[in-house]
Amino acid sequence: FYCFAFRKEVKMKIWSSEHIFNHSWESVVKAALKKYPNPQNPSVIGVDVVERCVDPATRVIRSHRLLASTWNIPGCIASVLGGNRVCYASEHSRLDVQRREMSMRTRNLTLNNVIQIEEELTYSVHPECPERTLLRQEAQITVKNVPLIAYIETLIFNTINSNAQKSRLAIEYIIHKMNDLGDQVSANLTKNASSS
Repeated sequence: FYCFAFRKEVKMKIWSSEHIFNHSWESVVKAALKKYPNPQNPSVIGVDVVERCVDPATRVIRSHRLLASTWNIPGCIASVLGGNRVCYASEHSRLDVQRREMSMRTRNLTLNNVIQIEEELTYSVHPECPERTLLRQEAQITVKNVPLIAYIETLIFNTINSNAQKSRLAIEYIIHKMNDLGDQVSANLTKNASSS
């Protein structure tokens, strides 16, 4: 027989990371926007655009998307949280082409009475190497109203860290696919020009 004590206080855990892509800001942003579906990060199973608009004065593009993902967590924790299920998140992005900066803020919608995850990603031109892109990520994790809070926080922290690495690989994958497609188009144009 096990007895779990519920902690009433709310505790927040913060995760942060920086990564440098050896690609231009334009390439990284295009790849980030086309990232899903992707074999490098198969947990994200759906993306729907809710709203997209362009500010006529600043030309800043704002988007709101809904993300659907599978979250395979251990059975003991799944039973505490109500089982494994498709989870949904809301993402708001701001793309400023003139300043060459894109920011994305995401928060979970599923299980948000127990787990609250707010994540922010910022893609900008590397301040010292303009041909590279700097990605800054930060996530705030809050778990409440369930037993084993510290364990669940650590589990989510590790999951976010793992998913961040998969997300970077996904961007690299998309960039390579875009480059391969560009090479194929160039080769076909060259072939057609020489044959005419």
